[in-house]
Order: sequence, then structure tokens, then C-alpha cells
Amino acid sequence: MMTIVNRSIDVKGLTIRAKLSSKGDDYISLTDIAKYKSERPAVTVEHWLRQYNTIEYLGVWEQLHNDNFKVSDFEDFKNHSGSNAFTLSPQKWISSTNAIGIVSKSGRYGGTYAHSDIAFKFAAWLSPEFELYIIKDYQRLKQAESDHLSLDWSARREIAKTNYKVHTDAIKDYLINENLPARYVNYTYANEADLINVALFGMTAKDWRDKHPKEKGNIRDLANLPQLIILANLEMLNAEFIKAGLPQRERLQKLHDIAVSQLKSISNSASVKRLQERFDK
Repeated sequence: MMTIVNRSIDVKGLTIRAKLSSKGDDYISLTDIAKYKSERPAVTVEHWLRQYNTIEYLGVWEQLHNDNFKVSDFEDFKNHSGSNAFTLSPQKWISSTNAIGIVSKSGRYGGTYAHSDIAFKFAAWLSPEFELYIIKDYQRLKQAESDHLSLDWSARREIAKTNYKVHTDAIKDYLINENLPARYVNYTYANEADLINVALFGMTAKDWRDKHPKEKGNIRDLANLPQLIILANLEMLNAEFIKAGLPQRERLQKLHDIAVSQLKSISNSASVKRLQERFDK
């Protein structure tokens, strides 16, 4: 599922609103860009839109990205462009051609927005210098977003490592007798790991390998982000259940119930969706 975050590009004292998409189709406010040269930005946008070169560019862009684009209406606009009586608003362009490269919004983040490809084209028409400044700050914004997601991912991995140690320490301190033979020690660790696997995935590591003989790695290597988050949570909880002396059967039921509840909640988290989509690319 695609997620959108509202951000801003700051160029020469002007704040330009941008909608960053997890899929990479970012939209930038033409209304804000137009304010660099005009006190009537809507008029400036319409003046640019009625140009033959603009309509030609938009038509090519739509045909590359939009299967539902109405080419016949586009050709009609192109044929009439340039004449003194010809006018074209963003709303008319969108409704007539089924365009997706330009959108018109109302409300706090309202105005005319365009895909970054088109927004840069508009900025260049206003001022080539201004276009370069916009591109530079846009790239900074994208890098900052990427760095933030990478930091979140690294932090999650470190937390997972910490939880894993808490889990294994609880097994060592409460379930393993110091006189237990090594093979039974290893079995105990594996058995508790499988308790988590069954609670979360519904099967043991061996069950998974038997069902997926051609897959590389193990059941946890192919877990998605919500599952990895819950996995770390379950390890911490199981450690506390072990310390409390709960029998394994009871721990399994409790952990399974918690896994089901958390999966439903975490799967609907916008931040988790953004992070998952980022690392799915």
C-alpha cells in the first residue's frame, strides 16, 4: 500500500510544499513554485499550461505513465494551444484528459500539484536558476527521508539483538541445569526458539524447511517487517514468562494470542508500511 508524507522544499526564502510517496511518485506544489515570480500564482500556472510546448510535454508524459489518458482530448487541446482565445486551467486539463501528472487539491495542503518531472519543467520555465535550486533541495529532502528510514531500520535491528540476548539469558538462568549435557542444552535453546516460531508463524523451523526445501535461509530470514517487530517483542515476553515459572504450554498460548493481536495493530501502522516499502525496493 502506498503511503504519502507531507514535506516542504525551502528555496530562497520560499516554502514549497511536496507530497513524498513511498512508491517514488512525488508531487510538488506548482502554486508555491509560481509564487517565486507572481503574486497571482494560479494565473501563472494557467498561462504556462496553455503553451503548446507545455501541452505537448504533458501529453507525452501521460502516455508514458497513464494507460487511461484520453489522447484525443489531448490532441484537441494541442491543436488549439497558442491562439489568443485559448485558455486552459488545471481542473479542465485533468477532467478532460483523465490526467494524473497534475492534481488539484483543496484544504490546508491545497493548490495545484504536479509530479516532480512536471514540476521541475514548470520551474525551469519560470527560471532555470530557480529550477536548479529546487532540484538541489528536493534531493536533500529525499536523502534526509532515506537516512531517517535507514536509521529506524538499524535501531530496530539493534533492539532485536538486545531482546534475543534477554531471551537466551532467561533460558540459561531458569531452564538449563549446569550439569545438563551439551546436546540437551542446545535442544533447550532450539525448543524455546521454536516456541516463538510456532506462536508467530504457526510452525517450527524444521516444519518450514520441510515445506520450503528450495528456499535459502530460515523461517525468520524471510519474515516481513511487522513479523520481525513482533518476534522481538515475543522474545522479551517469553523471557519474563520463563522467569515467572509459567509452563511451556501456557506460554505458547499467551504468546500466540499476543502475536495475533500485535500483528493486526502493527500491520496497519503507517510508519511500518513506509519502512517496509522502502526496503522492498
